[in-house]
Amino acid sequence: MNSFGRLFKIQIFGESHGSGVGLVIDGCPAGLPVEVKEFMPDMLRRQGGNQIGTTPRKEEDIPDFKTGVFNGKTTGFPIMIFFENKNTRSGDYDKNRNIPRPGHADFVAHKKYGGFEDYRGGGHFSARLTTGIVAAGVVAKKLLKDITINAKVIEVGGEADVEKGLRKAIEAKDSVGGIIECRTNGLPLGLGEPYFYSVESVLAQAMFSIPAVKGVEFGVGFSAARMFGTQHNDAIENMEGKTRTNNAGGIVGGITNGNELVFRIAIKPTSSTPKEQTSLNWNTGQPEKFSVKGRHDLCVALRAPVIVEAYTAIVLVDFMMHAGKLARVV
Repeated sequence: MNSFGRLFKIQIFGESHGSGVGLVIDGCPAGLPVEVKEFMPDMLRRQGGNQIGTTPRKEEDIPDFKTGVFNGKTTGFPIMIFFENKNTRSGDYDKNRNIPRPGHADFVAHKKYGGFEDYRGGGHFSARLTTGIVAAGVVAKKLLKDITINAKVIEVGGEADVEKGLRKAIEAKDSVGGIIECRTNGLPLGLGEPYFYSVESVLAQAMFSIPAVKGVEFGVGFSAARMFGTQHNDAIENMEGKTRTNNAGGIVGGITNGNELVFRIAIKPTSSTPKEQTSLNWNTGQPEKFSVKGRHDLCVALRAPVIVEAYTAIVLVDFMMHAGKLARVV
């Protein structure tokens, strides 16, 4: 339920306002050098720095290697990494406990787990859990070596100009969504399977595991539905599989074709917003007006590119291992 992958496996744990969050990586080859300082650039990217539109909550997010690393190198056994929670304000969530926040998992979690769930800051549903995903991505990127993965925000609030999109949210005292594009270069031809383990299907599953993601498209995506076949088809130019265009986004028949892997994800507006909303009070059974308190993002898409990169690296390492294109010993 909380694990992902076949040969390169990850399992996440923790809650937003619990003692901490983390993950276990199983399947990482022995001998891979790892240092705390290598993790910090991506951990800081996930926090968003001091960028306008991101939550003021900041944690140190220094990885604590509990197992699987000895003398600065992986041992080949499960790697457990822990991140301590130090900056929590759980009281913000106690006040409105009886009113599930619209757009959040409060109501469904309460029903599914019978009220035993940790609701503070969203508990296990929180994007705080992506801290471990980003850490696993650092390891996966090192294993991929010369394969490059780059994700960036290309739209906020319907605007290509990020600052303009954020101003919309600030002026409306509300939140906005965004679109992230990810491009991967250096992949070999032939990764993936036609159906259940197509590169698209596994990447899509991974992307939908990121909180707030509502859509995924590869290549030209939904625009393909408005094209002629001769427009959409990518003409093959050489025996390495290079194509004149890349409408397919680097995947044909579920298998990488040697071209740039391109996909985009749509992220919904942050559900927590200071603007007054209406929801059901499950104690009274009546609708009630309320405002969400606490520290939240104007646009969660701003902090997501590094998470997209991490999940992409995790997925691709697993495919590379299955194809025998990644050495088991580094």
